[in-house]
Amino acid sequence: MTAADPATASATRTRTTVNRVCSTIVTVVRGRRVTVVRDLVVKLTAGAEEPERASQAFTVAATAVAAGVGVSLWLTGEASWFAVPGRAETFELAGAAPMADLLAAVLSAGTVTVCTQCAARRGLTEADLVPGVRIAGAAAFVAEATADTTQALVY
Repeated sequence: MTAADPATASATRTRTTVNRVCSTIVTVVRGRRVTVVRDLVVKLTAGAEEPERASQAFTVAATAVAAGVGVSLWLTGEASWFAVPGRAETFELAGAAPMADLLAAVLSAGTVTVCTQCAARRGLTEADLVPGVRIAGAAAFVAEATADTTQALVY
């Protein structure tokens, strides 16, 4: 086969596309272009005591939701408090989008989860959390983070 061969040229274009696009896997199956969008799991391990890290995690999660990516945001440790009504509203960081707006954006099309142990250590139940936020444990996190079409980020 030469570079002028249509099959080779098509395969080269497909490989180039796959290498350029991080959130989308593109492949050709029997002559058809198939696109699989990867899901994103974002785990936040810091709360208001590390405002830039907290804001970055929420911003990335909300941006991914806006881009149509499936998002699961996990709040662990002190980040668990962001799931309590009124707490995200009190968070401020110059130049950052309001945390409450970012949380609402993620909840609109993604999932937000507080770690089971983190919630228990803080005396939190699902009744104490913003509607739509769930509590789940390590097994659920591992299942989500290790799925074939998932990218996991930890902040």
